[in-house]
Amino acid sequence: MNSRIDSVFVGSLRPLPPEGQRSGIFKTPVSGPVAVGLEGLAGDAQGDRRVHGGPEKAVHYFPAEHYERLAALVAAAEPALVDILKPGVLGENLSGSGLTEATVCIGDVFAVGTCRLQVSQPRQPCWKINHKLGHPPMSRLIADEGCTGWYFRVLTEGVIAAGDAIELLDRPAPDMSLARLWTASEAHRPAPDELHLLAAAAGLNPAWAKRLRERAAWLTNQSAPPC
Repeated sequence: MNSRIDSVFVGSLRPLPPEGQRSGIFKTPVSGPVAVGLEGLAGDAQGDRRVHGGPEKAVHYFPAEHYERLAALVAAAEPALVDILKPGVLGENLSGSGLTEATVCIGDVFAVGTCRLQVSQPRQPCWKINHKLGHPPMSRLIADEGCTGWYFRVLTEGVIAAGDAIELLDRPAPDMSLARLWTASEAHRPAPDELHLLAAAAGLNPAWAKRLRERAAWLTNQSAPPC
């Protein structure tokens, strides 16, 4: 379960074509240590704080191995993207290989540099990815493939640098992989019991847990026989 950080990325706000919204999706690699606080990496910015950033989404990790997979899927339709789909382009802060949504669980606690980081939720791909890459189906493709990456909350502030090991320290929800959570959240009619189990997973972002419980209640009401 241990891995290594290959690259660290931060970005300031820049206009996102074509409408020019200010976004922090444009990241550049950092050499040397970067300070990490409860709100994320020093020098990193988020354009829309309603849906990006904050303590529950402080640090974004995206598995580097996903890029080869995504490039192969878009090669026929958008060959120019093959050379663009490289670590950092989707707005992540940390890139590395060896950890994926299938092997990482909700609430996992990792030592990275001098920090302790806890997995809080998957990253939900949005329209900004489509605009940045000029490929409208891209966010949907990422969601369908489950290549989402994830967010960490920061339990212990410190510094992180490329080359640092990622060491698993604790796994409070060993059966609740991020892949399992994503599959249930994307399903048309997931089992309410499954949603309740996932919502109860230690370490899950409370906002996600609330949405899962609300959806489970709605599905249960829909399936209940009329009085």
